[in-house]
Amino acid sequence: MTTVKTCLAQKPQPTTLVSVGPEDLVVTALQLMREKHVRSVMVLDGQQLLGIVTQGDCAIKVLLPGHDAKEVRVKEIMTSKPMTVKPTDPLEACMGLMASRNFRHLPVLDAGRVVGVISIGDVVKDRIREMGQQINFLETYIKGHGA
Repeated sequence: MTTVKTCLAQKPQPTTLVSVGPEDLVVTALQLMREKHVRSVMVLDGQQLLGIVTQGDCAIKVLLPGHDAKEVRVKEIMTSKPMTVKPTDPLEACMGLMASRNFRHLPVLDAGRVVGVISIGDVVKDRIREMGQQINFLETYIKGHGA
């Protein structure tokens, strides 16, 4: 069974944690998401995780109500104290958590420090990779024991 640590290791390198501070403006978070090609940013105070902000948060809590992303602070729209996982957690459990709680990003904490983020896309890619390995094993097994 794949762990969160294995999933993080398979992400394109170098992966840097994309983060903002709680006092930063939402426009800063959006610019970082665009620049880094990510859909969420961690909200940190030093090394401490305070929250997470996603593109959806920005759209639903700022843009749709007609607020200006250049005036709203990240702390006003972030999801405080987000659910987190550890590097040793099984990826299958993360997939269940994301599906049951209806979110797409999980910060990964190791000894209280954010070491990465896994997304539902990362989980799906890993599952596809695992299924491909299983198919190859079964094809080899059938060919070796057939005819």
